[in-house]
Amino acid sequence: QNVTQTVEEEKPEPPTVQEIKQKIEKYNAKVTNGLPMKLNDDGSYTGFIQVHLKLRRPVTVPAGIRPPSIYDALKEVNLAEMTDKRTSFYLPLDAIKQLHISSNTTVSEVIQGLLKKFMVVDNPQKFALFKEMRKDGQVLFQKLPLTEYPLYLRLLAGPDTDALSFVLKENETGEVEWDAFSIPELQNFLMILDKEEKDKIQQVHKKYERFKQRLQQTLKEARGKPG
Repeated sequence: QNVTQTVEEEKPEPPTVQEIKQKIEKYNAKVTNGLPMKLNDDGSYTGFIQVHLKLRRPVTVPAGIRPPSIYDALKEVNLAEMTDKRTSFYLPLDAIKQLHISSNTTVSEVIQGLLKKFMVVDNPQKFALFKEMRKDGQVLFQKLPLTEYPLYLRLLAGPDTDALSFVLKENETGEVEWDAFSIPELQNFLMILDKEEKDKIQQVHKKYERFKQRLQQTLKEARGKPG
């Protein structure tokens, strides 16, 4: 059962550098994937988080643009700015993206970084980062504030992703705010919905056509039986 929590927890007092050092040592002792956290001289630290993409609606990307290469990333080439043409498609459901971030990286920056990596040009406000926890057979989701620090949450929970994982989902605030979408985005949504509707109608037709054929065959066999 999935349960979404919307109540924000009260934040404890910030830990000291010594406390952070002890937590990192304890965290690294449990790491099995070769990706430990590293404490910097200024008291900040770096590490890795994994984010599951669970987007139910299509995203908007530049049309006809190849995925970014390592060269593009090193040169900070923004392929999305090289064309004004846009198209929409569904990102693979439950895809996982690994990010190297610092203790100063906020939820807002993580969302923007993910969108940039996938060349998504939608408004970042359309998305939200959730923390996923498993407790007593339930899967609990809690929306994270934009000012939260995901790496600190990862440090507190330890490296076990069953204890805590991060999920990128649509920013559900009730009714869909269609005004936030551009005309091309809305047109693409209509095209996708029209295709899904036609596919669904075709599936229903095929289902009842098979049912009709079986019924006719049964009637034919029944008429051929004596008595």
